[in-house]
Amino acid sequence: MSVGTVIVTGGAGFIGSATSELLCKNYDVVIIDNLYSGSLNNIKHLLKLDNVKFIKVDITNYNEFIDKLRLVNNNVISVVHLASIVNVDEVYANPRRALEVNVIGTVNVLEFMRKFDIERIVYASSVAIYGEPQYLPIDEDHPLRPRNLYGLTKLMGENILWRYYEDYGIRFIALRYFNVYGPRMRPGQYGSVIYKFIESLLRNKPPTIYGDGNQTRDFIYVYDVARANVKALNSDYIGALNIGTGHEVSINELYSIICKLIGKCIKPRRGPPRRGDIRRSRADIGRAKKVLKWKPTVDLLAGLKYTINYYREL
Repeated sequence: MSVGTVIVTGGAGFIGSATSELLCKNYDVVIIDNLYSGSLNNIKHLLKLDNVKFIKVDITNYNEFIDKLRLVNNNVISVVHLASIVNVDEVYANPRRALEVNVIGTVNVLEFMRKFDIERIVYASSVAIYGEPQYLPIDEDHPLRPRNLYGLTKLMGENILWRYYEDYGIRFIALRYFNVYGPRMRPGQYGSVIYKFIESLLRNKPPTIYGDGNQTRDFIYVYDVARANVKALNSDYIGALNIGTGHEVSINELYSIICKLIGKCIKPRRGPPRRGDIRRSRADIGRAKKVLKWKPTVDLLAGLKYTINYYREL
């Protein structure tokens, strides 16, 4: 039996579809998406359910957003706000749109919540707000010095959340995702490195590794992130939490693992270092473990196997 309605912005996207999938087991779910990077194919299995509703709307259009959501506000208990432009290169190419979506869109969601007395939001933040790490693992008290505009938009979002909490009582958890991967990753030029490695190898084409490939990342499986989102709904904690694994792997190592799992390896092209890239990344997730009673359950090898099998079957 449903205990209330949860709105998921960006719910037809990569993380949003996984989150909606878990939420619909206990809640009525209203998925909000403009289908720019999300897809109805990601949620077609959910739209067959009686407790899942989809509304196509752009969160940057405040009036339309309010009008379309007016009818579902009565039993809404919280919002999981995932709608965002997340690729660093895409943000660099279109900064105005990124600010509209990531900053103004967040304000619009909070204004909707303020208007209809919805008091809880889970916000998708990012490791990008830390910038180049001064120490590892990165904890939530690490200085916030984003090296790119994407990270800045996420930091602005967190600061706005603090203001709405202190001024209007809207409670929030900002989950600082590290590098998320898994089924239904966004395709195309703005896809993630894992998507590009898998897609290239399955098509017998060489992927590109930027820089020397020794830069490290903390890769976390999408359903572990989705579980953190769901657990955050029921927490009274206010503030930010890291969502990663606590393990780092270099891009070269990552490519080697994916080659072995697919059963083929093509010599990659080498490109110059990417703008705004950091050298190393590894999360301290102690606070999330304590606050949310959450920890990742899918290691990198298992997660990559699941992900490769998903793309092989498409």
